Amino acid sequence: MTTATQPRDRARGPRPRPATRSERLRRAARWWPAPALLALFTVPYSALPLPGLLDGPIGGPGNLQLLSLCLLFGGLATGYDLLLGRTGLLSFGHALYFAAGTYVTDILMLEAGLSFTASALLGLLAGVALSALLGAVSLRVGGIGFSMVTLAFAQAASILVQRDPGGVTGGEEGRAAPADRLPASLVGIEHTAHLYWIALAYLVVTLAVVRWAVRSPTGRVWEGIKENERRVEVLGLRPYGFKLIAFVLAGTLAALGGIVYLLLTGGATPRTTTSDFTLSLLVMVVLGGSGTRWGPMIGGILYTWADQRLGDLAGSGTVAALPPVLRVPLSQPLFLLGALFVAVIYLLPGGVARLPARLRSKAPGVR
Repeated sequence: MTTATQPRDRARGPRPRPATRSERLRRAARWWPAPALLALFTVPYSALPLPGLLDGPIGGPGNLQLLSLCLLFGGLATGYDLLLGRTGLLSFGHALYFAAGTYVTDILMLEAGLSFTASALLGLLAGVALSALLGAVSLRVGGIGFSMVTLAFAQAASILVQRDPGGVTGGEEGRAAPADRLPASLVGIEHTAHLYWIALAYLVVTLAVVRWAVRSPTGRVWEGIKENERRVEVLGLRPYGFKLIAFVLAGTLAALGGIVYLLLTGGATPRTTTSDFTLSLLVMVVLGGSGTRWGPMIGGILYTWADQRLGDLAGSGTVAALPPVLRVPLSQPLFLLGALFVAVIYLLPGGVARLPARLRSKAPGVR
């Protein structure tokens, strides 16, 4: 009996080793985005208050508007990190493609009378074409020269928008989106939840696209370009083409974000064309952790929340009651935001996303 079973046991091979508890926990941890996404989807139905973080219940219209902007800029920062954190390209003109999606969509609805769907598609194509054209020119130079060329393009576009050629951009006032051209389910305070879900969908799409791109063969070349571009050339690859792909993909995601921004704010404003807007994206990425999976998203959410909430804190009665030596600086939202950013950079080098790894490395018994 024993002899007969031996060949079968050898054919089956050794039994697989049972997974350890730590391995099971790691496997389970891979699925944490699913319950997080479900929780975010149900936010509009929640009446839970978060004192100090939000005013009133989470599902209130005002809070949903703020959370929508947080999700939008979380996705926008994630797309921008394709350049900064994944390919090592410091662009100061990323706001231009965001504004292209916003302004082209708005102008086509107002001037050409097109529907929102058609205008949005053309606005997205405009962002793709513009990023391909300007990227092809900007990437002819490298290093600080590339950054200056992108800044020059952004400044030229900002001046053009503010001068309001032909009255199509609205100048310094911008232009409101025509309510009759927008879907009825996206107009009005009673439909704020729908806008929130659109912002959430944009964040999910951006995270998925960036994750797919980074894990692709092209993404591995981006990593090589960031580490040592000359070594990539020695291997027989042309970095220019790979960098242009990253540039166009990031610009496309930015244009899509601009269309979502148009829906959330109800118009196009020249603020989205300035280099300061791109600098805000840079701060978001550095704050959260450049080159990490979740860092830019975290940075975009935290920065946007702080930008909105610190203004309320600066104008609060608590700050007004402080002595002048404290009241004057604390009454300036930009001072509070800058101080918070400096504190995070000093206390959390590498960004918020790397905090768990730093804590694990300092835990007793961890080498």
